[in-house]
Amino acid sequence: MTDAARELMAAGMSGVEARRKADWFDELDRVLEADGIALDGARRYWVPGRLEFLGKHTDYAGGRSLLSAIERGICLTAVPRRDCRFRIRDIRSGEVVRSAVDESVRSAPGSWGHYAVTVARRMARNFAGPLAGAELAFASDLPPAAGMSSSSALVTAIFIALAEVNGLAERAEFRDVVRSRDALAAYLGAVENGSAFGSFAGDAGVGTAGGCQDHAAILLSRPGALVQYAFLPLRFEQAVAMPDGQRLLIATSGVAAEKTGAALARYNQAAAKAAAVLAVWNRDTGRDDRSLADAVGSGAGAAHHLRGLLRLAADEDGTALADRFEQFQTETAMIVPAAAEALADDNLASLGALVDLSQECAERLLGNQIPETSALARSARQLGATAASAFGAGFGGSVWALVPEGRAEAFHADWARAYRRSFPDAAARAEFFVTRAGPAATRVGAA
Repeated sequence: MTDAARELMAAGMSGVEARRKADWFDELDRVLEADGIALDGARRYWVPGRLEFLGKHTDYAGGRSLLSAIERGICLTAVPRRDCRFRIRDIRSGEVVRSAVDESVRSAPGSWGHYAVTVARRMARNFAGPLAGAELAFASDLPPAAGMSSSSALVTAIFIALAEVNGLAERAEFRDVVRSRDALAAYLGAVENGSAFGSFAGDAGVGTAGGCQDHAAILLSRPGALVQYAFLPLRFEQAVAMPDGQRLLIATSGVAAEKTGAALARYNQAAAKAAAVLAVWNRDTGRDDRSLADAVGSGAGAAHHLRGLLRLAADEDGTALADRFEQFQTETAMIVPAAAEALADDNLASLGALVDLSQECAERLLGNQIPETSALARSARQLGATAASAFGAGFGGSVWALVPEGRAEAFHADWARAYRRSFPDAAARAEFFVTRAGPAATRVGAA
């Protein structure tokens, strides 16, 4: 067993996956050396995808979520350069992106390179240069646009690599603003959505109006557990162990949850509705609350008062806002904490009912589900899953199912078969796999 595999297992990854990732790091080294890159000073990182167990579209409104890392993700190797240029290779697709750590760099949305360039531009904007670039290579087994945050994992991987190459953690301006790993997760959410963070100026970001839920899961998860975080500001609330005797299965729907064009507009609409609800509240009360959670927490009768305001309120397109508030409030104030309690008490029947309610609210109130994800969640429960829910941005993506361990193999086959019967075209692009709640992002190899 290689050192990389041992380190990943020590971090909490299963032996099978740790050995697979160690093989990837060997392959990344070979690719870089074949390009004539000496590996002196190379840094290696494991950055996972994430599972949103519960907490649908809550983070940017100040709500809470139950999260974990999964055992799929990105292996990335970085070799410092002496100039500001960087070159990043996806060794699976063969694609190469070339740019610079410079405030003037730009890219067009629609490819993973857009995320890489956004990170480099924001880094140059927030930290005085000149900054060094790097030769970067990565391999990923995260299905793209499937709700497991492949884009946020890439943003995180590139940032932590370039930050280490440039010694940013030793700089006073970094330590003053990014004071903890929690703060780093919140900052990377701002990098992605373009907002300012502390004294760090914002920019265009990647075009999504999200929060930092993905980055929190990627950087702050604990192996074998779900972590509960609240947002705006990001703060840890509790960790609960995944239930014994249960396996976690994920089904990708085969319908891409893209974040470009019309799909991006649909994704951002949920955030826009939350902002519109908050605007109704602030106008009526004369307050300047930052989030829906702040508004609801401002007084004992705040939620009731806001419901009254929303009975006739609509957004710019005439869409009612009351449903968006009810989904947020039900998910963040009731479902997430009650589900954590059910897990802690090993009350799996209660957990299943709460997750069913979350899925129902996503379909009926949030409106971000498609027939494929709804059918996957419903059929999982019919086939005996302890709990099952769609997760991610919505409008495509994936569904998780918690299944009794003794039934996992048969369930896996039955779930896939049922999906093929109902949605043969999407099922041809779908993937079904087992994962554990794995370790957060970690440096592999000596610092």
